[in-house]
Amino acid sequence: MAIPRRRFLSLTGGIAAAAAGLSACGSNTGRPSTDSSPSASTSGETSSVALSQWYHQYGEDGVEEAVKRYAAAYGQAKVTVKWNPGEYEKLVGAALLTAKVPDVFEYGNGPTLDMIKAGQVLDLTDTLGDAKSQFAPSVLAAMTYDDKIWAIPQTVDMQMLYYRKSLLEKAGVQPPQTFADLVSAARAVQTKDIGGFFAGNDGGIGVLGNMFVWAAGFEQISEDRSGIGFADPAMYDALSQWRDFSKDGVLQSASADWFDGAPFINEETAMQWTGLWVLPDVQKAFGDDFGVLPFPAMGTKGRQAVPFGAFSSCVSAKGVDPDAAKAFVKWLWVDQESDQVDFSNSYGTHIPAKPSLAPQATKLATGAGAEAAKLVTDFGHAPSLLWTPALTQAYTAALSNVVRKDADPSAEIATVAKKGQSEITRVNG
Repeated sequence: MAIPRRRFLSLTGGIAAAAAGLSACGSNTGRPSTDSSPSASTSGETSSVALSQWYHQYGEDGVEEAVKRYAAAYGQAKVTVKWNPGEYEKLVGAALLTAKVPDVFEYGNGPTLDMIKAGQVLDLTDTLGDAKSQFAPSVLAAMTYDDKIWAIPQTVDMQMLYYRKSLLEKAGVQPPQTFADLVSAARAVQTKDIGGFFAGNDGGIGVLGNMFVWAAGFEQISEDRSGIGFADPAMYDALSQWRDFSKDGVLQSASADWFDGAPFINEETAMQWTGLWVLPDVQKAFGDDFGVLPFPAMGTKGRQAVPFGAFSSCVSAKGVDPDAAKAFVKWLWVDQESDQVDFSNSYGTHIPAKPSLAPQATKLATGAGAEAAKLVTDFGHAPSLLWTPALTQAYTAALSNVVRKDADPSAEIATVAKKGQSEITRVNG
């Protein structure tokens, strides 16, 4: 199954269930532009060095042809692109345990902590060099461990809050900046025909789980990396507030799930949490009668926040020529800015990893697109490398118990904290 770039975000930008992520592989992926710019060629004949480069199978038409075109233009090595349908993460994990590793491969938010600690990937801090300042700090932070950068970002996807300007104005409410504002606005605009706020057919638990941590003012992992970073009364209050809101103000089901713009476009809801990828469809439906926002700040310690995911280029430590692989990655994802813009703009709607390039991406140059790109720089968060699958499962269960079973938030988070201590001890061992 072809996987659009938002597939990655649905799994890492929140705690969405796997089924939701797989369902995201349908429409609204966008189509390639007819004016894609060609890659810049390097001078001289191609070197005898042969490198392999792996990508997952994108859902947007034209991406495979584009990345093969980029590779063919590189004159310092012969780069063969392998397009990988199927469960890409498992394919990469298995390949890194063999002698036939890909020299260069992409991975969501950079390599996993297991890859780094096993010595399967190279430190790219020096490869990035002075160009580090050209990338959004929040994007690089997601692929940084022990003060070293382990990947170079290719493009960014993100989620945000869409709202109908005219409906909020008619109800006499302002676009929400705080969670209290969101609750008031949703209840003010909802009628028997339209919901106030929608974030998925599970009531928002899947996609918004990590958002509650960030919007309440915390991080997934504590600063000293000894446990979770949100075992705090302010977090318990935030979860209680969401539980109350979910019973009155949150649309519990719609014609499609959170990752599809249909509920918002079909006017089933006045506000929807979804992704950047639906922006062209929303613009087509409503023109200027909509706006985009980060998730509102929750409680006394809160802050506005958005999640993002950045597919990033990694270099195998056991490839045929690691230095040549690093040189290629630098050439493509640091130096070749025309290709970087093409990759983000011509095949769906995505944000170049360098904020300075966003104005060259026509879909992000003005209006809501430009606002969305700025949200990542100003409010962006990505999952911590220490936020393991086991911690995800523990937190998901706790959140579900709070919202659906009226469980005590402090007791549920205490269970997550206990799991966090054992997990972080394990991965730091």
